[in-house]
Amino acid sequence: MVDEDLKRGVAGREQALAALRQAIRVGDLVPGQRLVEAELAENIGVTRASVRVALMDLTAEGLIERVPHRGARVRSVPLTEAVQITECRMMLEGLCAAKAAEHGTGEQVAYLTELGERMQHTAQAGEPLTYSELNSELHRYIQLMSGQDTATRLLERLNAQLVRHRFRLALQPGRPQVSLGQHLAIIAAIRDHDPQRAEQAVREHLSSVISTLCAIDGQVTKGEQRGLSGTDETVA
Repeated sequence: MVDEDLKRGVAGREQALAALRQAIRVGDLVPGQRLVEAELAENIGVTRASVRVALMDLTAEGLIERVPHRGARVRSVPLTEAVQITECRMMLEGLCAAKAAEHGTGEQVAYLTELGERMQHTAQAGEPLTYSELNSELHRYIQLMSGQDTATRLLERLNAQLVRHRFRLALQPGRPQVSLGQHLAIIAAIRDHDPQRAEQAVREHLSSVISTLCAIDGQVTKGEQRGLSGTDETVA
């Protein structure tokens, strides 16, 4: 009985961990959102103890933070950290693209090419959220092609912390048209089995991501300043 209880406990923890990590990654749980153990346990179908342990694991991963006297909430990642995370992605995703160029099969390259064509269609149709989903799928598939399991696990943790910034990026006017050519360059390099070119294409793409994130943050900051200024004038 003890062994069976332990097994259920471990299974519950893993189920809670997977469900919470996925919810954060896709934006169902948003930065700053308070996490109530009882509600999460009921929604996921596990015990509160399983949720509690899963939250501890996610805190260690940097996805959750504990606020004194207020419990746990999804951590909001500031711009400076988002830039650092993207710089780490640059190294890991560059490696994955190079390995995908070396080892990708004809069938894998064909699917990668199909993803590129679908991205072209959605960019032309003005569907930024669908484009963002295809964008994420492209990056994940390149990681799969690479066979770099360790890099993939690290990237999953890093990318989960960028949810807020990813949606800001997706909704930036004209961004799909800018990034489309960069993604097609990555696909072309992998299709040509050119590891160095594939890695460089990823670096150029993620450098562009960093520049755009910084520009968006500057726009938000100016908007907030104007809002505060307007409030002050009204109060005065």
